[in-house]
Amino acid sequence: MKHDSNTNLVRGGLNRSQFNETSEALFLTSGFVYKSAQQAEAIFKGSKKGFQYSRYSNPTVEIFEKRLALLDGSEDCFATASGMAAIFFSLMCQLRAGDHIVSSSALFGSCKEIVKNILPRYGIEVTFIDGKNINEWKKAVKKNTKIFFFETPSNPLLELIDIRAVCNIAKKNKIITVVDNIFASPVLQKPILMGADVIVYSGTKHIDGQGRVLGGAILSSKKFKENVLKSFLRHTGPAMSPFNAWVLLKGLETIKLRVEAQSHAALEIAQFLNKHSKVEEVFYPFLKNSSQYQLAKKQQTMGGTILSFKIKGKKKEAFKFINKLKIFDISNNLGDTKSIVTHPTTTTHRILMEKERLELGITENLIRLSIGLETVSDLRKDIETALK
Repeated sequence: MKHDSNTNLVRGGLNRSQFNETSEALFLTSGFVYKSAQQAEAIFKGSKKGFQYSRYSNPTVEIFEKRLALLDGSEDCFATASGMAAIFFSLMCQLRAGDHIVSSSALFGSCKEIVKNILPRYGIEVTFIDGKNINEWKKAVKKNTKIFFFETPSNPLLELIDIRAVCNIAKKNKIITVVDNIFASPVLQKPILMGADVIVYSGTKHIDGQGRVLGGAILSSKKFKENVLKSFLRHTGPAMSPFNAWVLLKGLETIKLRVEAQSHAALEIAQFLNKHSKVEEVFYPFLKNSSQYQLAKKQQTMGGTILSFKIKGKKKEAFKFINKLKIFDISNNLGDTKSIVTHPTTTTHRILMEKERLELGITENLIRLSIGLETVSDLRKDIETALK
């Protein structure tokens, strides 16, 4: 029987033990025992279903994977130890020396480091393009192109890429599309329904949403997971801990309520900043004066919990504003119930060369806000006072 998404967030993937517990059971075990040597042999051969080792799979982790897949719209999921593990292994599981990857330039700092500096160590060719320009995706295709990779909205300027258009180009050329959907979350955007092959998440962000644990996830078709992903991840070991999976399960129960409430507040804050005399520019896809407003409305149900803006001035003015905030925490996390302020140039995107940052529009006066669940009038007042 099919259920609505809200029901799935509470009950999806549920697998009660013989004790019929109310809350999902937490299986803190590294391994499992077998009734006989014959049963162990059958489970390891795959002719019989059963758990072998928590690096391979675990009952608590499996519930999390099934529930997230139901929310995302994907057929299957493999949970990882962190969001960056999900990014790295979603690419490496399918690349070989001599392969070519096309990536948008607008990436989170650690993602850029993986694609720009780590993949080439393995003999993988990389081409960076302006992901917003669909023609650049077409022009970048080579005979050895295996992957299109991008994040949308991008971190920290919330640039959008037309998911369906890029996926159409990929399919014509038998290329796998990997989409980082961390900023939008599976609540607001479902790339798998627009033709994407692989979706990656940081569970640390909206899925947990309360700053407690690390985690990541790679979502795909069952065929991709079984034939490409599973063996690679099982033997390289970026496994999610059962405890973290249990915490993330609790986060999934409220993710829709949190993300939608935070997105309403983020839009209100963005509209306020958009009219402020001390603000140079606001980056938020659901602002009507955004150049990508129509694409945002087509791909996302709401604008999201994150916005960025450029304060008039330089680093000195940005730091002064950040230090004057009383409610917002200075941190590099996002998607949390607590509102967070970040200075990308000196933190999340510090690893990029100055030339790269400037080409992407990441200037010293850029400030990123992750809007939490505090009363929006209190957040607005905090921002207004700091801007003074």
